Amino acid sequence: MSGFPVTCAERIRTLPPYLFAAIDEMKQQAVARGVDIINLGIGDPDLPTPDPIVQRMREAVANPLHHQYPSSNGMLSFRTAVANWYARRFHVTANPSSEVVTLIGSKEGIGHTPVAFVDPGDIVLVPSPGYPVYPVATSFAGGIPWEMPLLKHNGFLPDLDAIPSHVAEKAKLMFLNSPNNPTAAIADTAFFARVIDFANRYHIIVCHDAAYSEIFYDGMRPPSFLETDGAMNVGIEFHSLSKTFNMTGWRLGFAVGRADVIAGLSQVKSNLDSGQFQAVQEAGITALETDEQLTAGLRAVYQERRDTLVAGLQTLGLQFDVPTATFYVWIEVPAGYSSASFTTHLLDKAGIVTTPGNGFGSPGEGYIRMALTTTKERLGEAVERMKHTGW
Repeated sequence: MSGFPVTCAERIRTLPPYLFAAIDEMKQQAVARGVDIINLGIGDPDLPTPDPIVQRMREAVANPLHHQYPSSNGMLSFRTAVANWYARRFHVTANPSSEVVTLIGSKEGIGHTPVAFVDPGDIVLVPSPGYPVYPVATSFAGGIPWEMPLLKHNGFLPDLDAIPSHVAEKAKLMFLNSPNNPTAAIADTAFFARVIDFANRYHIIVCHDAAYSEIFYDGMRPPSFLETDGAMNVGIEFHSLSKTFNMTGWRLGFAVGRADVIAGLSQVKSNLDSGQFQAVQEAGITALETDEQLTAGLRAVYQERRDTLVAGLQTLGLQFDVPTATFYVWIEVPAGYSSASFTTHLLDKAGIVTTPGNGFGSPGEGYIRMALTTTKERLGEAVERMKHTGW
């Protein structure tokens, strides 16, 4: 191609490869070699979106009122459904007009929040290992990500006491994620209460990512950050319909919480996007209004898969905590392996795609993540293959 040279901005040139894109490339190379891949890498549900949601979408698409630009904040009817869901699920009261905003997937909202509140040089506290968007969005806004290590001896929760006061004083945001990706750890209300005290002391906006709150086992429902006293005064919570209702491709989520934080995020959205297609929001209303009828069955499938994989991995002598939420298992690699080398070993010797823990941040070194997003039969086959790889 001829013409003048084009150079990407520094924020792009210094960006590490997006973890899941790199995993997909590795998988495609194996497929090209004729390997029968069992993909336990990327957390994309393999089950279809429930029929009632799809049917509502079919009907809504035909409505001409949805064929024009939507509001960047989302339909009030969808935001009302969100508020009603929060009241039922968490006993949290939220004003749909000022304390709820519709998102084009929670990833979009997470990415836009630092744009709204972070100036160059500001610190953002991010969990590590964690969702790569937290530090990347921070860097894009000119902020400085400061890792809060999630370590086994702390139950894979951030150690607030380990954050130096001079760091906390410069922090504008804190990202949290429970149930956690990739560790599957769950924060309790006592931990959230400590977070609220910390946020009030240092004037930090808390951004809690609760995308996996509805994927839980043994009846152990994870709490919302917002149901802890004082939480609505210090931050917001992100939710997504992606994992809860197998709607990853639909790109629909929302944020709920402190009104002026929601307003700041909404202002960024009004300038950078045109809102989610209203027919998708109509389908989302059906999902939220009939959630228990839809999610109980999905949880049963994931629990059966979890039990299959956990039992198999235990026979192999691998070390891990049995997850009580999310569809991930966070596994310590055997002695003599790194995260990357064990991931490569499983792919080369068994045709199994996993995610290296260090791809989520340096504290994830020494772990791999397996996802329950394939059938229990394939999970059982994966265990059988692993028995013959040797390590």
